[in-house]
Amino acid sequence: MAFVLVAPEMVTAAASDLANIGSAINTANTAVAAPTAELLAAGTDEVSEAIASLFSGHALDYQSLGARMTAFHDQFVAALTAGGGLYSSAEAAAATPLQDLLNVVNAPHPSTVGAPADRRRRRRNRARAGRRSRWTALRQRR
Repeated sequence: MAFVLVAPEMVTAAASDLANIGSAINTANTAVAAPTAELLAAGTDEVSEAIASLFSGHALDYQSLGARMTAFHDQFVAALTAGGGLYSSAEAAAATPLQDLLNVVNAPHPSTVGAPADRRRRRRNRARAGRRSRWTALRQRR
């Protein structure tokens, strides 16, 4: 049987980090969109214009791919954030019944309070304390 150990706060932190990375990539893509798509030809000849057109086509393809990757990234971050929330709520839901059980186990049972065993334990502790004090008194007299 395989066990999965997940720290929800780490999943949430990872989702936040991924969102920041995605934001930085989107900013960079936006900054270079116009200069790369509107590339001017190096010269007035046909070859320069064809090369500029080829590079502009590649730039538009890159921007299209970047838009699809941004959409995927946003979905992935949303799924990761939702997963962290689900793990947190599952842990909270699992802890509640266990806490109730722990309270029942740790609660003193009414029939044992003041039982003979408790009286014997108190008597034994008082006797030990008395022996210690007598021993201390004997040692001080010497």
